[in-house]
Amino acid sequence: MSELRKKMIRAMELKDFSPRTQQSYLSAVEGLSKFHRKSPDRLTQTEIEDYVLHLKDEGKSASTRNVIISGVKFFYQHTLVNSEIALNMPSRRKPKILPEVLSREQVRMIIDTPADLKHRLILMTAYSGGLRVSEVAALKVKSIDSARMVIRVYQGKGMKDRDTLLSKKLLEELRTYWKVYRPTDWLFYGKRRDTPMSITSIQRMYSRTKRDAGITKGKGIHCLRHHADSRIMPTNRNKSGALLTPLQF
Repeated sequence: MSELRKKMIRAMELKDFSPRTQQSYLSAVEGLSKFHRKSPDRLTQTEIEDYVLHLKDEGKSASTRNVIISGVKFFYQHTLVNSEIALNMPSRRKPKILPEVLSREQVRMIIDTPADLKHRLILMTAYSGGLRVSEVAALKVKSIDSARMVIRVYQGKGMKDRDTLLSKKLLEELRTYWKVYRPTDWLFYGKRRDTPMSITSIQRMYSRTKRDAGITKGKGIHCLRHHADSRIMPTNRNKSGALLTPLQF
């Protein structure tokens, strides 16, 4: 690991950035360096701006470019403290596009498709709890509070804990899952019991399942959350985004 990379990681840890943000910012600087085939501390402001224009020409979305620009800005402002690079680049405006919403039948087809019990429960939990993929991956056995009928999300978006309601149907299915897999810490563990199933693995599993179900509408697993949101009145979520009533299957 280079000294620059170590310095950047240290600077991000001091800012208490999440692991995903750290990885995104590191990838942003790596992409810049590979594009010019130079160490980032040897680049000029013009070269950095050329890279930003290249991203636009490549058709990168506004949200993707914003993450990359934020990562590059952080590097020059907080890692190379004495850098003369002044990146005065505002965030790119994101087009307001309504998400594609799956029908109830399409959701049911996706959830019913996996033969693997763990995969089916991951999809059911994401849908019923209205959870993000990162939140599903981070669930622990203790997250399932059957006494209060809630799912506790630890350090979700914005590094905040929150509760979302647990449906009776999902609880029954999770109890069946527990009897088969016997998780002790991570609810949906990966190849090893002491590590969670990765976000990438869950996303790939969803893509395979959607394809096997013959569903072409929508993209990633977040479509399950979008479908949940489409069935919920705005007043049915609290300020942290938690469901006030559970979704049933």
